[in-house]
Amino acid sequence: MKVAFIGTHGVGKTTLAFGLASHLKQLGANVGFLEEVARRCPFPLNEDTSLEAQIWIQVETIRREIELGKVYPDIVCDRSVLDNYCYMELKFGRQKEIFGLVRHWSNNYDLLVKVPINQEYLQVDGMRSTDLAFQRAIDELLDSLLEETRIPYRPFTTLEDVVEQARLISGRLPIA
Repeated sequence: MKVAFIGTHGVGKTTLAFGLASHLKQLGANVGFLEEVARRCPFPLNEDTSLEAQIWIQVETIRREIELGKVYPDIVCDRSVLDNYCYMELKFGRQKEIFGLVRHWSNNYDLLVKVPINQEYLQVDGMRSTDLAFQRAIDELLDSLLEETRIPYRPFTTLEDVVEQARLISGRLPIA
């Protein structure tokens, strides 16, 4: 089972992903956790990103998902290739070949959970852009790509709902 939280930056995805992974471990799942790889990207990000940086993020995300999938039957990701791709498309336009890979790879997620904008999470941390217009532009592009591709996702409601969805998907976890 592979679950990913998706959304723009600074909305609480990492907090939710940590919470889900922790809860699933308490239920007895052998869970791997994939942190946002952009934090380790050696190139400029956000509004100053480069195509090289965005390709690095996509390749590194896929590489880490494959690597974790060889060790853990269940993986929780605090991003997916799809929401990472939004930063590339917003700055550089549609990248046909990479978009094709993103659409294909998005089928590997058993559950995508879209987290809405929540202003209390967007804080100065030296990593994320705090430009509200930039945050909204990424969120709107993600909504547009989800509609265009018809990639299935669930809007975030509660962590308990996500745990229940993960339990149903895996078929191995006891009732919480």
